[in-house]
Amino acid sequence: MTRHIHPVDKQVAARLYLRRRSLGMTQTELGAALGVTFQQVQKYEKGINRMAVSTLHEAAKALGVPITFFFEGAESIADG
Repeated sequence: MTRHIHPVDKQVAARLYLRRRSLGMTQTELGAALGVTFQQVQKYEKGINRMAVSTLHEAAKALGVPITFFFEGAESIADG
């Protein structure tokens, strides 16, 4: 049985990945900033695991963006 990934979770995951890559930051470096392993960062970036709001807040700080960055464009996503 496959788990359905909500479109907003996909949006957040994609924005996390794109921002990290644009900064030249590794998954290991982001993981260290969040207190998780690089494997966990991979799961966040693929939308497999959801981030707690507190983790999303820490990710925003580590990536130098407001937390709203992850939701830009989400208004146009239909409910999944």
